[in-house]
Amino acid sequence: MEQSASGLATPTITPGHDAEAVAAKDLPFTAGGALAPGVPVGISDGLKEAPGWKPVKENVAGENQYVKTDGCLVATKVRTNQTPLALADDRASSVGLFTYLDPSILPKYLKTETLRWGGTSDKPGPRVEVLVLEQASPAGARSTAVMARLFSVPESSIYITVSCPDPATLAAARQDVAERLVIVPPSA
Repeated sequence: MEQSASGLATPTITPGHDAEAVAAKDLPFTAGGALAPGVPVGISDGLKEAPGWKPVKENVAGENQYVKTDGCLVATKVRTNQTPLALADDRASSVGLFTYLDPSILPKYLKTETLRWGGTSDKPGPRVEVLVLEQASPAGARSTAVMARLFSVPESSIYITVSCPDPATLAAARQDVAERLVIVPPSA
């Protein structure tokens, strides 16, 4: 007769948490507590189907990179186990993520924008707030923007960099990112 091991099984679903309901609504910084603990947020690979874009790195140390025919480069990263960077709320945690990566980044340099939150890129859907750092670049230098959010409760972060030859191509690339890269809500 086979014996079963005794002990408590770890639940795969957070009791009382409705992941579908959370994914169906906008996720401003103030709603970060609605996510399930320990279940990471993701980023889709929607740029690889966008006109002019092609993947150059796929899941290399958790990073994807895409290059556009006009010379723009987008890199996306998802990080887990971000507990040490989690602060009072998602906005404070996201500011903390930027200053952890570069202490010279002051909170006043960061702007709030939104990206797609779940769903598919071919239909309107909810939005998720992220912080964006875009600094003026000297003539001849590449124009860049960094978008990030640290989700305190699931202890994960998303980080997207967009680098282009000039401000005009950067604006177009950011529009592609906003339309094609979907921030994937936790499924549990």
